[in-house]
Amino acid sequence: MPLNELRELLLYERYDSDTTDALWRQLAHHARHWGPAWVVGAIGVALPALTHLAAKISRRDARHADDVDSEVLAGFLQALRTAELDPPRLWLRLCWAAWRAGAAVVKADDGEELPFELSNGSRTPKMPYGHPDLLLGRAAAAGLITADAAELISATRFGDALIEHLAAERGVTASVLRMRRRRAERVVAAAVTRGDLSGPVRCCRRDEAATAA
Repeated sequence: MPLNELRELLLYERYDSDTTDALWRQLAHHARHWGPAWVVGAIGVALPALTHLAAKISRRDARHADDVDSEVLAGFLQALRTAELDPPRLWLRLCWAAWRAGAAVVKADDGEELPFELSNGSRTPKMPYGHPDLLLGRAAAAGLITADAAELISATRFGDALIEHLAAERGVTASVLRMRRRRAERVVAAAVTRGDLSGPVRCCRRDEAATAA
């Protein structure tokens, strides 16, 4: 099947996670072993999703759009070359790597000084309340929740993953995953209320993060 047709199918048809994983395992394998042309081909298949991710990240600060685009692509390529292919949710993990790389561009600018054309004085602090994945990424970076918990919330709340499918893949019941998700969401909500995610990320103690695992 030509890759442009495959891209259209993935874009407009809804496949279960096993089918999507099988397709991306094949693409990743070809990209790793069959030469640069397959790397370009894999990027082409992923391009609609990567463009969508980059646009969401740069929406709150268009100045960094070019940098975000570059980092999203670099993050995806790094994951395409190095991610483990056997574990489930391969496509989600590739997208998550691309998102983290792009979001890091915006996060790195969170502490910049006031623009020179503005007078000095107090102002409302810059908040990270853009796309929810930015909050999840900051919460995970601070150790408030685990990366697995952040991915669980992102996949089931903002993606199309069903918690029953994830539970089956992880060998636990759906109720167990819902309980883990609920605990992690409460930790993130409390951190937002306290303002812990509105300034520089503070690493918390290991035992604090464990309660949200």
